[in-house]
Amino acid sequence: MKRRDWLKYAAGSVVLLAAGGANGKKQAPVEEEKAVVSPEPEGVHTVENEGVRISWIQDNVGERRMPNSLFQGADSTLVRELSPEGGVLASVSCFLVEKEGKRLLFDTGLGAVDSRLLDGLKSLGVSPEAVDYLFLTHFHGDHIGGMMREGQAVFPKAEVYASQMEYDAWMQMPADKNAQVVKTMEAYRERLHLFAFGDALPCGVQPMDGVGHTPGHTLYQTGRFLVVGDLMHGTALQLAHPEICASFDMDMPRAVETRKRCLAYVRAEELTMAGMHFPPEGFIALK
Repeated sequence: MKRRDWLKYAAGSVVLLAAGGANGKKQAPVEEEKAVVSPEPEGVHTVENEGVRISWIQDNVGERRMPNSLFQGADSTLVRELSPEGGVLASVSCFLVEKEGKRLLFDTGLGAVDSRLLDGLKSLGVSPEAVDYLFLTHFHGDHIGGMMREGQAVFPKAEVYASQMEYDAWMQMPADKNAQVVKTMEAYRERLHLFAFGDALPCGVQPMDGVGHTPGHTLYQTGRFLVVGDLMHGTALQLAHPEICASFDMDMPRAVETRKRCLAYVRAEELTMAGMHFPPEGFIALK
């Protein structure tokens, strides 16, 4: 089996087709492609390709669904047909990349009392002090919440990378909307690096324009993987119908444009997406 073909099989039990796929339900395994893999702790799944080892870490406890009522841009009948259980299977997730001897963490989850991020990292043999780089897709609380605990920075040695556009936009928002962002960015101020789309980042990570969900929403390519942040909140709906938006998208027309462009890019380049709200186990490879 070719290595890329193996990746598409192994990259999680969620390989959904743009033609419509199940509502996050697992595909039946192909008998001739079964492989023996080491048991993984619940909420953690690791794949590797071309020198990049990436682990999905589920931050939330239990099942998470995005209610159908959160989505707009399509007839409610279509939404019910695609998501008959009343909510789209999802998650709150982060991704750890091990590459060139470094550990790269993409987003940090919600940081709730029952957060599983640190336990997930521990199961991979990684302490908060061992995270070299922290790449942020955007500044919503379920992506930066895990950066702080009891008023202190959780990742004391990590160099933090975020979009200049995202930073500037949030800093201009009123205090009742950006208090968490201001406090968090201040805690990491001496290690905060702001970039423009297309800049060269450590370990060959490529930041890409994902604007629409937030003013500076960023996608990151590393090897054959594309970390897509909140490109989609409900894959059972939005893979087949990228015109559908979640109410969280701050600029819906731009979010639709970005979603269509990025999905086309993923197909053309045969990449595997890693999404912060994808259903377990966090990866989607399109055919």
